[in-house]
Amino acid sequence: MNDIPLILVVDDEAVNRKILSWALSEAGFRTISVSSGKEALPAAIDQRPDLIILDVMMPGEDGFEVCQRLQANPATRDIPVIFLSGLSETGDKLRGLGAGAVDYVTKPFSGEEVVARTRTHLRLRRAQMALVAEQAAKLSTLRQAQQAMLVSPDDLPEACFAVGFLTAHEAGGDIYDVFATSPNTHGYFVADVTGHDLGASFWTPAVKTLIRQNTSPIFSPSDVFATMNGVLCQVLSPAQVLTAAYLTVNRSSGKARLVRAGHPEPVLMRTGEAPLLLAPEGDVLGGFENAVFEIRMIEVRPGDRFYLYTDGLLEHTGRSLPQGQGLLLDECSRTAGLPLKDAVKEMLHTLLPEEGMPPDDVVLMGVEV
Repeated sequence: MNDIPLILVVDDEAVNRKILSWALSEAGFRTISVSSGKEALPAAIDQRPDLIILDVMMPGEDGFEVCQRLQANPATRDIPVIFLSGLSETGDKLRGLGAGAVDYVTKPFSGEEVVARTRTHLRLRRAQMALVAEQAAKLSTLRQAQQAMLVSPDDLPEACFAVGFLTAHEAGGDIYDVFATSPNTHGYFVADVTGHDLGASFWTPAVKTLIRQNTSPIFSPSDVFATMNGVLCQVLSPAQVLTAAYLTVNRSSGKARLVRAGHPEPVLMRTGEAPLLLAPEGDVLGGFENAVFEIRMIEVRPGDRFYLYTDGLLEHTGRSLPQGQGLLLDECSRTAGLPLKDAVKEMLHTLLPEEGMPPDDVVLMGVEV
């Protein structure tokens, strides 16, 4: 395997391609080049360069369009892109960065400047990859740990939540956590590790550690899931994946953000309105690299309730998930006037078998704004 970084140069001007390739080669990099936006994506998929230098003004597909296609493809999404353009207005630069580029160099350019910026962004990419590898190594040592202490509503009253947690075994593969992400915001996390045996429970403390160590005001919920996915792809076995829902609520600003990874849709219950299942959905965690996670932004007001749950709440005794979700929505309406703790208790009583352990692990978490 060649450790020398490979740079893909995309420019319709032959002179620019030669200058850039020469400057990068002199600096010790390997280079390949193509002369059009149409050739860029196939070359990136085939050669997997470590970085792409992309001209903006090209006939046919311009650089903005090419960058958007690179970002949309799982095989090329994580390759850093540096735009090269004669367009120097602030709006053009912002458009380029908004399309997914990591930097923007204006023409006429200096070969030394392009090399310097290339080195900077390659170092940043390697640092991120090293961080993911380091976190994966740390989590591997936690795999056999006991299930972490579960957060109780009494431990964090300002988070305004209630939870029911039932396991099909002595320890479960379903996971929940609640924590402050900033002075005004709380995060609510519910997840399900594939597998109904005791082995699935070994991941509980590891996953809880992983989401907490990546939670910060500088990262959006989708950023948190993207980092978690990179780590879990390295430490989960091929037969295991994680589905999850992560909700953040800022009661001061009245804003909530939701991201989902192959997990059943949470419910929003609002006074005077019918309960609503919330999308969008994202890819599962740990299934494959370059998974996509979209955020739903929600305006909230006092009295709103969210319900997050795992599929064990709904899929038993022959019920399908859609049938179970219909019953859940009915229960949300029926218990709307009860205190949150009582509402969660009533819903569990109605939706689950009356005797014995459930056939699958179950988490039902209610969150009140």
